[in-house]
Amino acid sequence: MKSKVAVVRCDSYDPDRVHEAVREGIRLIGGLESIISRDSRILFKPNLLNKAAPERAVTTHPSVFDAVIGIFEENGYTDLFYGDSPGNPTNPEKIAETCGIKQIGDKHGLLFGEFGKGRTVDFPEGMFTKQFEISQAALSADAIVNVCKMKTHQLERITGGVKNMLGCVYGLNKGMSHAKYPDADSFGKMLVDLNRCLKPKLHIMDGIMAMEGNGPASGTAVPMNAIIISTDPVAMDSVFCRLVGLDPMLVPTIRYGEEYGLGRWRDEDIEILGADIQALANLDFDVSRDIAKEQKWKKLAGLRQILLKKPVIISDRCIKCGICVDACPVEGKAMHFADEKRDKPPVYQYDKCIRCYCCQEMCPQKAITVKTPILGRMFIYR
Repeated sequence: MKSKVAVVRCDSYDPDRVHEAVREGIRLIGGLESIISRDSRILFKPNLLNKAAPERAVTTHPSVFDAVIGIFEENGYTDLFYGDSPGNPTNPEKIAETCGIKQIGDKHGLLFGEFGKGRTVDFPEGMFTKQFEISQAALSADAIVNVCKMKTHQLERITGGVKNMLGCVYGLNKGMSHAKYPDADSFGKMLVDLNRCLKPKLHIMDGIMAMEGNGPASGTAVPMNAIIISTDPVAMDSVFCRLVGLDPMLVPTIRYGEEYGLGRWRDEDIEILGADIQALANLDFDVSRDIAKEQKWKKLAGLRQILLKKPVIISDRCIKCGICVDACPVEGKAMHFADEKRDKPPVYQYDKCIRCYCCQEMCPQKAITVKTPILGRMFIYR
């Protein structure tokens, strides 16, 4: 059978319109009871990357989160809770409050799950990764509903359904996974196995306002006017790619998602229901469409610094807060302040930088961008 993906047009975060769009999308793929039994303990997993107002398109919009919970309640589901492990895991509920998500949880009487603690879970079925550090919240759920955000991502090109499950890894283990899986392919393989381990039941993507450019935290909000819903995160993410003119095969989580049996991405294996995606497409969407050649160049240590993309600090935006330094997962850090005064922005040691872009992802001021050296543009990213 083909993977069903519902695409519903929604051009506003007006609560009533969002509610109707989410309800219609769930109906199109068969209804809730065909996916999750009513007696299940359900974890709603939004994207809570960092403290950001909803209009910045960094996190799942509260209106979408509200609609999802409300529709489950309308259908008689009662054992519900929510949460995520943000980029800075020290106070996830405070981040949820800044993003407007905690207010929705409180409105529905939902508790925030335990994402600061968990345990090691063996996953012998893993094609690439055999063990994960899973949060107590995810372990205590019978079913996970992934309420993700449509965004670009400097390492994986896009972040959608598959990538959002990283937030089920607890505490600092999430950031350390970048050091353990430092390139796009290994990180993508790990994410696919993580999804295979967690087995989320339903994926709902907030694409009403998406993020293009310097995502997943410092890009530009742009209207895509879509809610996308599926039980197959690979198919859902591939539809996102089609909407923005990106070859799904360039996204490791999609490529390995099919190879490892998580889902499907090819046109002939997906049934798109609802809106005409051609009418919603934005082929000018700012996302990296380069043919990836980085892996072979990474082996040439003497050339990598003049060829590969790298994070760069925009000095006049930097407030010297040190969040980027704290976020760096490399042992000994790939960036540091030149002195204790912190009167200048941090300095990179690019020979140690693994290009995970955690610094760029966590910067609260959009002060870190990703640049490509001239020779890199000539030989790799043409």
